[in-house]
Amino acid sequence: MIQRAPSSVPVGVDPTRASIARVYDAALGGSDNYAIDRDVLATVARFAPEVNDLAVSNRRFLVRVVHAMASFGIRQFLDCGSGLPTADNTHQVAQRERGDAVVVYVDNDPVVIAHGEAMLLDNDLTHIAAADIFRPGDVLGHPTVTARIDFSEPIGLLHSGIWHHYLGDDIPALMGQYIDALPSGSVVALSHFLDPETEQLSKLARRMESAFVHSAMGSGRFRTRAEIAAMLPGLDVVKPSENAEAGVELCDLWQREHPGELNQVQRCIAAIVGRKP
Repeated sequence: MIQRAPSSVPVGVDPTRASIARVYDAALGGSDNYAIDRDVLATVARFAPEVNDLAVSNRRFLVRVVHAMASFGIRQFLDCGSGLPTADNTHQVAQRERGDAVVVYVDNDPVVIAHGEAMLLDNDLTHIAAADIFRPGDVLGHPTVTARIDFSEPIGLLHSGIWHHYLGDDIPALMGQYIDALPSGSVVALSHFLDPETEQLSKLARRMESAFVHSAMGSGRFRTRAEIAAMLPGLDVVKPSENAEAGVELCDLWQREHPGELNQVQRCIAAIVGRKP
């Protein structure tokens, strides 16, 4: 049984219900959100003033990892839980690196779908599919996905900031369904709220988790490095930097030189990238 948060159910333009996509948009300084979405961030900001950095750090990681995937030779991307369009969307980054890059976005929020379709009217290489990312079979079997993504060639699969909105503990099994469908040479990137498992930062992570889960959004689990690493079964994990060991790394440190001093919130979101043998 899928254990989803209330906010992962499509809410469309209902201003009385918080939306994951709109809360994320608000955190990035966008305008496609309502007061109830901003209230979610305001609640967390009472004890974590830099809460918006969760979204900013996640977005910066997404840009870097898409660039890296393109440099690995990936020319087709499946972006699951893409959210509302913002600056440097996946297709823009990928197609700057490779003019022939094909991108399929997947989301189940009707507002996201409408914005995406409007933005992509003149882009024949980029498409959007309406499907539930927590049902891998629905995504992998979607007509737009099967028509635009060649499953005999390597794929860049993006799960950026989506699984912390899933309440169950069967994520490795669900991710395994995605991974099993990928051909050899594919690369999977996943980012997630992190419990750093230190006294001070774990306390902050759990307070943020409680605020998110008990807010109008109803989701936002902070999982440990071991829990996040388990979400990429069967993959060869990519080193996050030249001198680092392969494994889970903070979003702001993944293939980024001279990030500067990170605040406590930036130390509570991490990423892992793996290649399929």
